[in-house]
Amino acid sequence: MSAEHLDRRIALARAHVRTIDADALFVSHLPNLAWLTGFFASSGGLLLTLADPALHLITDFRYAHAAGRLGDRGQLPSDTRITITDRSVDEAAAALVETAGCEAVAVESDHLTLRRARRLEARLPKGARLVATDPFLEQMRAIKDGVELRIYREAAARLAEVARRVPALLGQGRSERDIAADIDHAIKRGGFDRTPFDTIVASGPNSALPHARPTSRRLRGGDPVVLDFGGVYKGYCVDLTRTAFVGHPTKEFLGVFDAVSAAQAAAIAAVRDGIHASAVDAAARQVLADRGLGEAFGHATGHGLGIDVHEYPRIGAAPPDGEDPIIRAGMIVTIEPGAYRADLGGVRIEDDVHVLPGAGAGGGAEILTDIPRGLMIPGAQ
Repeated sequence: MSAEHLDRRIALARAHVRTIDADALFVSHLPNLAWLTGFFASSGGLLLTLADPALHLITDFRYAHAAGRLGDRGQLPSDTRITITDRSVDEAAAALVETAGCEAVAVESDHLTLRRARRLEARLPKGARLVATDPFLEQMRAIKDGVELRIYREAAARLAEVARRVPALLGQGRSERDIAADIDHAIKRGGFDRTPFDTIVASGPNSALPHARPTSRRLRGGDPVVLDFGGVYKGYCVDLTRTAFVGHPTKEFLGVFDAVSAAQAAAIAAVRDGIHASAVDAAARQVLADRGLGEAFGHATGHGLGIDVHEYPRIGAAPPDGEDPIIRAGMIVTIEPGAYRADLGGVRIEDDVHVLPGAGAGGGAEILTDIPRGLMIPGAQ
């Protein structure tokens, strides 16, 4: 991303810091660091002060060349100064706070452990303090810009190509682990950097476990198979789930699959700018309840996607003492209802959707992972 593009994100962060009782922001959560600066690393931090337009990007020797190369290419925010430290990122940040004369340093309270916060505060100059912030960066990250949307459309198209090859992998006698390994290989060959989570291949009774891990169990006739996989492309995560059946599905299983399919369609139809996340969740949940499967659906209907595979907002029932997020145009979220019965197996269907502007006609959702959502039956023509 260009410096100009990243500068707009930095401006949003600065504007928020001005609304709270702080004169600086220390970013230590690596996905937030990557979103603000375009710098992806396993170690780093960013100090932004209101009195100085300069930004201080902190990292260690391992990333000195990578950070410098981004700067040379104009792919860091303007006025970025790179600090390579042989100490901890927190120690380097505290020294920069002292040099800048900051008194109140905002930190990401959702990500900074109590122990780390106490150690960081102990390193600050006398009179300086930490200020806890709400997850405002995560909420900013939830609204994807044009550059991110282009990345997502390409990533979703690549993942769809992987998904089209999956039925051929589901031969009887093949183990869940071998199938998962083949999917992971196809994801890498598809141009993705890595998988954002451990690929799920859950067959037979394992399919009734929403987050089962692949085992040595081998596929056999009469097995439902839940396949949940994704990829990281240019730093952003895509996520897809399809359900397959080995052999001829029973009428009862087809009834469950049809109910989950209808629940997903209802939830996608409910997605629009300005609606509460709980209303999208309720649309899916009501369909399953009406089909007698309300107790078989025990997880949220979806979640935001971005640099993390699970981001703001969570699309679930509104907690009695928590936030019910509002879906906004520009968000990319998953819609993934499921139904899980120990006596029959499980079904889950998941797609990634882009929330379009406009609450009325022309608004709604664009399905990015555009491949058939029907039941996969290996060998079927």
